[in-house]
Amino acid sequence: MISDPTTVILVLAAVVFVSVHLEKHYAAFRSLGAALVGILLAMVLSNIGLLPGESRAYEFLMGTGVNIGIALILLSVDVKSVMQAGPRMLGAFGIGALGTATGAVVGAFLLSGLVGLETWKLAGQFTGTYTGGGVNFAAVGRALDTSPDLFAAATAADVIVTAVWMAACLMVPVVLGRSRQASAPTAEKDASGAEAMTLEKTLYSSVRPVQLADAAALVTIAVGAVWAAGKLAALVPQVRDIVWLTTIVLAVAQVPAVKRLAGSAIFGNYLVLLFLASNGARSVVATLVAVGPPVFYYAVVTVTVHGIIIFGLGRLARIDFATLAVASQANVGGPASAMALAGARGYSDRLLPGVAVGLLGYAVGNYLGLAVADVIRPFLGG
Repeated sequence: MISDPTTVILVLAAVVFVSVHLEKHYAAFRSLGAALVGILLAMVLSNIGLLPGESRAYEFLMGTGVNIGIALILLSVDVKSVMQAGPRMLGAFGIGALGTATGAVVGAFLLSGLVGLETWKLAGQFTGTYTGGGVNFAAVGRALDTSPDLFAAATAADVIVTAVWMAACLMVPVVLGRSRQASAPTAEKDASGAEAMTLEKTLYSSVRPVQLADAAALVTIAVGAVWAAGKLAALVPQVRDIVWLTTIVLAVAQVPAVKRLAGSAIFGNYLVLLFLASNGARSVVATLVAVGPPVFYYAVVTVTVHGIIIFGLGRLARIDFATLAVASQANVGGPASAMALAGARGYSDRLLPGVAVGLLGYAVGNYLGLAVADVIRPFLGG
């Protein structure tokens, strides 16, 4: 078994490389996503005895490493572009976030006996991930110190439920009503689609070539934000460091000079993938199988309640089904899912608004997830 931390990080880096390659070139792995593939590969290497269950490398990735990754991703959030999504899309997104939080609370009280003492942590993670996506899942889980087995089981459940919900949202506008088709001129549609594609792809590629000056500035800002968040959390322990970090980075991200820096989301996404792989390496298969089914049921309950609320209240608010479906995907799957659904159904005029509220989910998911976890914790004995 490998024990040297440097070698452990080397193996995890190889796991992430393989995962990203498989996601890029094979449809089956693309449906799973590099995050889950990396967790599963690292889990296999750990359970066959190659990777250790505990390592100083994991401790770094679970703390400073993932915090820097989260900071780098959040540096790509432009609040101004988010506000351009329009009142209907923003309203639909807000209803969806309310539905997610409600679903997480309902699921927690229904299934706490099966999930166990960490149910309140899972409530926070599911609220975060079904408000904005996997970035929030990782951030909230790290902040709450969710156990590796529960973390891995929840990741698997999240991937499955997110995929099923995508199929459901593709059908909703067709089954439940005739939605308004995109009416913008073709040139405007193309422009919106191109801009949305640029926003969504920031996790995988850079809008322009990354210069050394970009990397130097991004590292300084991200590490500085992590340091400042730690100091503020020590001064005001009632507020978690991830909340300070999110707030600081979102404020800095609006500075014009910072907006011009290239590559922040790519570097951040890579660090988050390393963090997730380390969680897989710390997971024991027997325990994971034991905790898996209740966690899956919990994810199903959360998303089902989310769906009932966003489509129920959304229609009462006279928001069309197409907008509700795109907003729901921005909640549950993040910007990429919102764009995929809008593109698949031909809602070109909803591409950019959908991606914009997906980025908003990155920004608010941490706050909402931690708030839900803290509120229900006393009632569940956590």
